[in-house]
Amino acid sequence: MNKLTKVGLSALCGSLAGISAANSGTLDISGSATATWLNNEGTNTGNPIGMNSGITFKGSGELDGGTTFTLTLTQADRSAYSAGSIVMTTPSFGEITISQANGGTGIDAVDDAMPTAWEETDGAGLTIGQDKIKGVGASMNVQYKTPSFWGTTIAVAYSPKNDGTVVNDKAASGSTSHKQEGYDILLRTGGYAGLDMFVGYSHTSRDPDNKTGTNVDAEDDHEEAVVGFTWVLGPLKVGAQKTGEWLGNNQTPTEVAGYTNVTYGASFNINDNLVVSYGENTSKQGLVSDDSNARTTESKAESLQLSYTMGGASIKIAQTEVDNASYVTTTTADREGTTVALSLAF
Repeated sequence: MNKLTKVGLSALCGSLAGISAANSGTLDISGSATATWLNNEGTNTGNPIGMNSGITFKGSGELDGGTTFTLTLTQADRSAYSAGSIVMTTPSFGEITISQANGGTGIDAVDDAMPTAWEETDGAGLTIGQDKIKGVGASMNVQYKTPSFWGTTIAVAYSPKNDGTVVNDKAASGSTSHKQEGYDILLRTGGYAGLDMFVGYSHTSRDPDNKTGTNVDAEDDHEEAVVGFTWVLGPLKVGAQKTGEWLGNNQTPTEVAGYTNVTYGASFNINDNLVVSYGENTSKQGLVSDDSNARTTESKAESLQLSYTMGGASIKIAQTEVDNASYVTTTTADREGTTVALSLAF
């Protein structure tokens, strides 16, 4: 009986060794917990206390030939699964990403690339309601990015159907959206005296038989573009960018034809722990009408922020204002708010 037991244990140990060799990757877990206090003037705030918990699972390994892979799963709020991606990096060919609408691919990676102490201007707690470029980054997509040559990379992202949905394995998104296949091209170059520059373009085909809006021209598709830069000089980082979006689905005078955004930002590291920043975004909503008095509505938002870090803890404050939120011109759409946050990283 003892001999049989020893044989069984030896076989089990051999099997476990084989499994370990076949799965020679690693899994890292990181996360954070954030508590906030929100005060938005002119609105019914209700209970201003909020909390966010985020956990990120990152698995990595190496294949034959030196190719590495990374799986990232993000649970951004209260353990609700929100985004994921699989990235395969080869030694000389570049990087291939399968993105589950995580926003880090295509031109969505630079929808607002300005420096901040904490958050983007529209992400600090006050409802801004401004349109931002997305490209195919908000949909299931595949991206190829070249290796870096003299600090320059080119990324090409493709979505068979740019419908803004997240799809599980062995499934499909269906056909409810008028948007069809789309692609993004993003050129980024940097490393020259602290200057980083980027320019990108996105094109999404429209289905004239399954659409929204009044434009029946099948060739009038959805297009987006972005150009901008950031520059680092010691503790100071500044940046500016401009984006444009043509919806391609409207032609009556009162419908929205597209948007243009101009964004600025600057951050300053007072010391290793304390950072302050200022960000401003002006967004124009353009109508199809040729009447210059009614053609555009301008929405402007600005945010002054501070972040102080003590080890794994951070205290963050944002004072944000917006005129004509969501492109509404009444005085009720002019708002300001203050958000205070305590974040703990682990």
